[in-house]
Amino acid sequence: MKCTIHVYLLNELYSQEIAENNHDGKESADNKKYLWEDELSINSQVVSVLEEENASYTLQGALSDGNTFCEEVRSMRLVKIQSENSPACEIGVSESILNALKIEKENNEIVISFFINDNEPFANPLPGIYISSKEFPKNLIF
Repeated sequence: MKCTIHVYLLNELYSQEIAENNHDGKESADNKKYLWEDELSINSQVVSVLEEENASYTLQGALSDGNTFCEEVRSMRLVKIQSENSPACEIGVSESILNALKIEKENNEIVISFFINDNEPFANPLPGIYISSKEFPKNLIF
């Protein structure tokens, strides 16, 4: 199956009432529903999608000085995507900033939509990973 991931940053100032009264129920230039949207696509055939609540995500990599790190980030909502002939892929958002998650399957397509609240700072250290400032590993903040 084909798989597309959307991540939306909700605009807490958006008013559906203003949209209904002035713009036929649609957002306008001064009343945006989303501040931004990221879109990711899985290029291989997806065979399964598994949602995990309050899960742990391992953030790992190398620092500019060459030292490596491996840090556990807790309280994440993860979606594990398994494809044919490919390693599993994880997409995730901290529970504290997640407003909603939708996983929709139609015909030969899976659409995963994360909706993030804009009331708390967060980091996006890798494509598809959104970690609240409260959950981000402190020893990786410089």
